[in-house]
Amino acid sequence: MTEAATRQRYLVISNGHGEDAIGAALVKRLSQSAQVEAYPMIGSGKAYEGACRVVGPRATLASEGWRNVKGSLRRDIVTGGLLTVPPALKFLRSVRGHYDKTIVVGDMVGVIAALAMGLRDLIYLDVYKTGAARLYSSAEAWAIKKSCRTVFCRAANLADRLKTEGVDARAVGNIMMDAIPYGDYDVATRRKRPMAVTLLPGSRALTAESFAIQVGALRLLPEEERPDVFLAVAGSVNVEELAKAASLRRTALLSTESDDLGELSDGNLTVHMARGIAMGNLVLDSDIVLSQAGTATIQSLGLGRPAITFINPRDRRSRFTDEQNLFGDARKVTEAKPEEVAEALRELLLNETKRRHLAQMGHIRIGNPGAMDKIVAEITDRQAA
Repeated sequence: MTEAATRQRYLVISNGHGEDAIGAALVKRLSQSAQVEAYPMIGSGKAYEGACRVVGPRATLASEGWRNVKGSLRRDIVTGGLLTVPPALKFLRSVRGHYDKTIVVGDMVGVIAALAMGLRDLIYLDVYKTGAARLYSSAEAWAIKKSCRTVFCRAANLADRLKTEGVDARAVGNIMMDAIPYGDYDVATRRKRPMAVTLLPGSRALTAESFAIQVGALRLLPEEERPDVFLAVAGSVNVEELAKAASLRRTALLSTESDDLGELSDGNLTVHMARGIAMGNLVLDSDIVLSQAGTATIQSLGLGRPAITFINPRDRRSRFTDEQNLFGDARKVTEAKPEEVAEALRELLLNETKRRHLAQMGHIRIGNPGAMDKIVAEITDRQAA
């Protein structure tokens, strides 16, 4: 019998851009000992390119699954989002018994869908709940108990809540810190000023609008205080739309680095662009991030980089508050006005003591890498070294 025939088959289910990136990082580790396929429930699943085969129907939602914006669920329904549900459920029903292990990465959506279609003994990586806000409800705990064999949580209080229901739950830390992407992009050679800022405007419908506010804030800084500026461009983002929104012009590619996207400039302010896969490169060589992203904000804070985020009038304040309970002062929150973002940015640029304090706070709040090793060891039935 060949080695390929004896390798176990795993299915990784994820439901969002950030979740796909985490799932892809996990797949790369699991593929060393198993045949792995991925089912990204929402979006193209671009994060899995080069990692594994993508299976299942593609579903596109107006919100891309981002529930931080008020009315996103209603907008998805109005624009035909309910039509994406039957194909997804049909696919999940069809894979029962086809895989040795099924792994769900994300929030409860994947768990509930799998439960409804009769999938059991799931391995669930809850990358959504932080432990700093609401714990599992009785309904969530019931669904998890019915469908999951093992659950990996980010915090001990989350695991303890499930253990009271008889669930095999482990508090392993934040796997997001094991899934930070690094690419082919040299930040240091582009540094000219004492300070640097990375812009993370997000990957969804409000990205261009958010980018324009971030650039507007940078323009308000005195020239002598302005930092070097870098931009991580998510795969789904149109650079020309960003340029237009912020009244910038795109320059030609100037390097042979595969993740270099050139520059945006107005003759005064220059923004160095790299593909989102080089986000880790940009953040590590910057001092502060201006971020409207989800997963990338958490990863930046964990790397010890204070974040400044503004509240869009369409944001759900309850979700924002839950996040802030975890982040604390490591993430400074302002209104969606360039002048307010500029004020917060200038304060951090000029105050090294405060910047260092917030960096340490973010690192402590988010935690170290290491969850991936524990999760892979359990999934592959090996003891962690």
